[in-house]
Amino acid sequence: MMKLRTQLLFCVFFLVIIAFSASKITCQEVEDEKEFTYVLGSENGPEKWGEIHPEWAACKSGEMQSPIDLINERVSVGTHLGKLKRSYKPTNTTILNRGHDIMLRWVGGAGTIQINNTEYELKQCHWHSPSEHTFNGKRFALELHMVHESADKKVAVVGVTYKIGRPDTFLSELMEHIGPIVFTDNEERDVGVLDPRHIKMGSRKYYRYIGSLTVPPCTENVVWTMVQKVRTVSREQVRLLRAAVKDESKTNARPVQPIKKHSVHLYRPMDAGSN
Repeated sequence: MMKLRTQLLFCVFFLVIIAFSASKITCQEVEDEKEFTYVLGSENGPEKWGEIHPEWAACKSGEMQSPIDLINERVSVGTHLGKLKRSYKPTNTTILNRGHDIMLRWVGGAGTIQINNTEYELKQCHWHSPSEHTFNGKRFALELHMVHESADKKVAVVGVTYKIGRPDTFLSELMEHIGPIVFTDNEERDVGVLDPRHIKMGSRKYYRYIGSLTVPPCTENVVWTMVQKVRTVSREQVRLLRAAVKDESKTNARPVQPIKKHSVHLYRPMDAGSN
């Protein structure tokens, strides 16, 4: 009897470990992006992502997929969300070409944002071109995603969109590092200390909704914060980031997903004259 009880306890422990590991894996974006592309109509393009692996099924069958079109008539406006609480600090970073994008990884504890009394630590940022989210049907030249994770592995992403204009100051800090890594393959290199506070948002107004990762495994229940203000980026900066995309599409933006169970809110400060 004791032997049987021991075996049962071992089995339960083993299953718990598997379940924990699976949840930990599926909340993360795929880092080696060779298995999927952004080429519409191809065998591993966006329409087929959900069929490539069972754990990517949400890409096809999910009810709260991202990105979406942020349309005025679907948005409820209010002040209840509160100002986005950011507490970032300089730390060491590395840079990696994942095959479809350039990712900057924060490796020394880059600080947090706070949403609904939960702290999410900044883990990495990467860029999509053109933008993945659209505002009233309008797509922009570039979109930055700052990916955060809570202690219990929940994900929150802050997104910033850009139109062509003056160079983005944070990308200007990175240009000397992005150039050499564009033609590498999954090679991570040290960048040194960077300050995430140098990523300018320019507005306190933002959209908030619950969606998903925009790359496989397309995990849902991601808290999205999309800054309303559209910032600027130079053509050269966009060109260099696009050079990292190693497939025929030469872009890395997932198509806009249907609105299903999404509920979108716009935070607007009490003082109407504020940004």
